Order: sequence, then structure tokens, then C-alpha cells
Amino acid sequence: MLSSELADLAGVTVRTLRHYHQIGLLPEPPRTSGDYRQYDVGHLVRVLRITRLTALGVPLSALPEVLDDPTTAETLLEQLDRQAAAEIERLTARRASIGVLRSTGAPPDLPPELSASQAAPGPGVPDHMVRYEREQLILIAHLLGEKGTAGLAALLDVPDDSRAALAALTERFYALDADTSDHEVEALIEEWVEQIRPLLETAKDLSSPDPLATELLDQLGARDLRPVQHRAVRALQQRLAPEQPRAQGLPRP
Repeated sequence: MLSSELADLAGVTVRTLRHYHQIGLLPEPPRTSGDYRQYDVGHLVRVLRITRLTALGVPLSALPEVLDDPTTAETLLEQLDRQAAAEIERLTARRASIGVLRSTGAPPDLPPELSASQAAPGPGVPDHMVRYEREQLILIAHLLGEKGTAGLAALLDVPDDSRAALAALTERFYALDADTSDHEVEALIEEWVEQIRPLLETAKDLSSPDPLATELLDQLGARDLRPVQHRAVRALQQRLAPEQPRAQGLPRP
């Protein structure tokens, strides 16, 4: 049979057959007088074996040994089983993350642990604040790592008795602009410190970010916040600086 016929029977492409020849998986058949490769049933069986083994996940580099020495299959299958189990675990975790994001309506680029704090924003939240809060959490989660992100999620899980107060403070923060008096800004910061400090007491295991993290978060605030909002965030951080961990962002209800 010709290469096109073998390819059709085996369910592969002619290009695949040529690749198998190049890497030594499939012996070269004799050629006809017209210089066409002439395959027989032995070639078909070998291609079917290759196809079956690759479907199980056997890499091409391991195929020569498995094809020519069946006793190696048991060890290889054990290895493939471990890899498949790890892949199932990874995909199960991915599906769980997708499920959390779908149920909360949180942005898909956000770690699922933080999805509750970034569900669909309420009415009247300025677009620049929606972007800032999301990007702030993405950056903090990356800088803190998996363990730190879990601690941050616990910190952002604000108790019900503090939720309403923080919501009111957040709304006032959103409204800060060039016309806001220094007195109003100072009052907001003071009230914020009173609300946040008790929350930090429950998150002692959340490590304080290094200077680079602080600088990166400050750059994000400078880019996305109004100048008065950025100054308020800086002032809040300075007031809470003695506390561990330092609050880099603003707990959002």
C-alpha cells in the first residue's frame, strides 16, 4: 500500500508517517519503480501500536524501547498512571476555581480565594476604583504567594458588625476629589484606622510585604487613584505602619 493508503487506514497523516521515519520509529519500506514507498501490513500494525501508545501518553522518545521490549511496559504504565492522577488533581482544582469564579461573578484573572471580595461591584462604584481594587488584589496575591493569599482572604472576610461601617467609609473614599477639604480627608483616615486596626489583630500570621512590594503597590495607587485618594491611602498606611501586618489596601465590604 502507498503512504496515503496507510495513513488513511491508521488514522494518521502522511506527514506523521514521514516524521516516524525520521526519528526511527517506523522502518523505511522498499520503494516501487516509480520511487513510491510500498508499505505492508507489518507497517500498519506498527503504526497502530504507536498510535495506541501515544494515546496513553507514552512520549515518542520512549516508544522504541516499549515497542521492541514489552517487559518495559509495566514500569512505564505505572509512571503514566501517576502522571494521569496528578493531571486529574490539577484539572479538578481548576474546575473548582472556575466554579467559585462563576458563582461569585468575580473577574477570572483574580485568585479564587479573593473572589468574595471582588464580586460584582455595587451601583455607583467608579470605574477607576473597580479597576484599582481588582489590580491591587491581583498584585498583592502574587507578592504574598499562596499561603499569604489565604491569610489575606481571611482578613478581607469582614465580620457583619464591621461591614456596614466599612461600606460607608469606602463610599466616602470613592467620593474624595480635589474639592474635598483636608479636614474631611483626615476624619476619614482616623475612622478608617479605628475600623481596620481590630481586623489586623486577627491576621497576625499574614507577613508584612517587603519594600519592593510596598513600592509597587504605591506605584499602582499613583497610576489609578485620584491624587487625594492616593495621599489618603499613603496616610492610612503610615498610621498603621507599627501594626503587623501593614495594610496595603483598603478592606472592601
